[in-house]
Amino acid sequence: MSPQAPTVETLQDEIRRLRRAVEELSILNDLSRAIGASLNSEEIMHSIIHRSLRAVNAEQGVITLVDEQADKSMKTLVRTAVSSAGHSKYHFNQALLGWMHINKKPLTINSPATDERFRGVRWDESIRSLLCVPMIVKSALRGVLTVYNKKAQGLFTDEDQRLLAIIAAQSAQVVENARLYEMEQSLIRMKEEVRLAARIQADLLPQALPAPPGFDIAGKSVPAQMVGGDYFDFMQMPGGRYGITLGDVSGKGLPAALLMANLQATLRGQTLFGGSVHECIQRSNKLLAESTSPEKFVTLFYSVLDPGARTLTYCNAGHDAPMLLRAGGASERLATGGVVLSIMDDFPYQEETVPFGPGDLMVVYSDGISEAMNPAEEQFGEARIAELIARERHRTAADIIESIVAAVREHAGTAPQMDDMTLVVIKGS
Repeated sequence: MSPQAPTVETLQDEIRRLRRAVEELSILNDLSRAIGASLNSEEIMHSIIHRSLRAVNAEQGVITLVDEQADKSMKTLVRTAVSSAGHSKYHFNQALLGWMHINKKPLTINSPATDERFRGVRWDESIRSLLCVPMIVKSALRGVLTVYNKKAQGLFTDEDQRLLAIIAAQSAQVVENARLYEMEQSLIRMKEEVRLAARIQADLLPQALPAPPGFDIAGKSVPAQMVGGDYFDFMQMPGGRYGITLGDVSGKGLPAALLMANLQATLRGQTLFGGSVHECIQRSNKLLAESTSPEKFVTLFYSVLDPGARTLTYCNAGHDAPMLLRAGGASERLATGGVVLSIMDDFPYQEETVPFGPGDLMVVYSDGISEAMNPAEEQFGEARIAELIARERHRTAADIIESIVAAVREHAGTAPQMDDMTLVVIKGS
C-alpha cells in the first residue's frame, strides 16, 4: 500500500514553517553580525531591540540590565527603549523584574489588566500585551528583554516567545562582554586621571626645603590613597621670613585633593596681599566658605617664621595643636587661632607669637599620625608622639619625621592606613 500523498494544506503548512525558519535564521544571522562588530553596549542593545521588534512584529522594546549583587532598589541599571509606534517609552515594571529574578524564564502576558499573576499592578493603559525573556549568563540573570504590543491588535504566540528567547540567549553574553569592556575602560580612565592628579598634587608640595640660618626644617606627606587631602607648604616671604603651613582637608581621594589645591592657591594668594597672620587666615577662610560646599572643611596650621627675630607667629584653625618642645625640656601646645576653615565666613581668628630659640623643636602633624589605629583599634595617640619627640630631639628634622612615620607604621601593623600622614618639623640650632 503506497503512502498517502500530502494534502495541499499540509504542503502549505510545511512551506510556512520553512519560510518562518528561514526568516528566523536571517534575523539571527543579521543580529549576530550586528552585535559582533561592536563593543558599545548601547549600540548592541539598540540592535537587539530593533531586530526583536521585527522578529515578533511588536511596537516597542526595552532591555533592562540588572545586577544580582546589588540592593534590590538598585538592580535596574540601564534602560534602552526603541519604539516603532507613537507611544511614549514604557518603563519596565518592577513587579516584572521581581518575577524574572525568581523564575528566570520567558513570560507572556496578552492581557495585563486581567492577568492574575500581577493583580494590583498598575499598567500603562496603552500596553495591550507584552513578552519578557531573561538574558542569562552562567546561570545568573544579567538582563531582561521585553517587547510590547503585538501589531495589528494581535497576541504574542508560543513561537514569538521561543524566537525571542533564542535572541536573548544569543545576545546575553555579547551584552555582558560589552558591559565588562566598558567598565574596564572606565576603570583605566579613572586610574589614569588619579595618576595625573597624584602627579599634579606631588608637584604642589615643596620641591626644596627652606634653609634659613639657625633652623633645620623638613616636611613629608604620606597619602592613604594615591591622592590625598593633606598638604604642607613652605613660602619664602619678604624680609627673610618663611610661611609654613600644614592643612588637612575633610574627606579623601580626588574631591579632597581638589579642595587642597584650592586651599593652597587661596592661601598663597592671600599671603601676597600682606597683612598679619590672622588677617591672611580670615581672608582665606571667607573665600573658601564662599566656594566650598557646606559639608567640606579644612583644619589648618599657618605660621610665619622670622629667623632674624627668632620668632614664630601662628594661627591654628581647628588643627591638632602642634607640639613645641623647649631646649630646657618644657613643652607647649600651639592652639591659638579659631575654628576650622570654610564653615563660618566671618570668624574672627587670632594669632600668637612665640620665641623660637636654639634647641627648640616644633612638630606639626595631621590626625593621620595621632589617630592611626592598630589591629586592636588602639590609636597611636599624642602621648606616643610626645615621648618620641623627646627621645629623638637631638636628630635632624628629616630624621625625626622618618622616626615618627616608622613608629606609626609599626604601631599600625597589619591595619590599613585609613588617613593621610603629614608632618612638618622645625628645629632651632
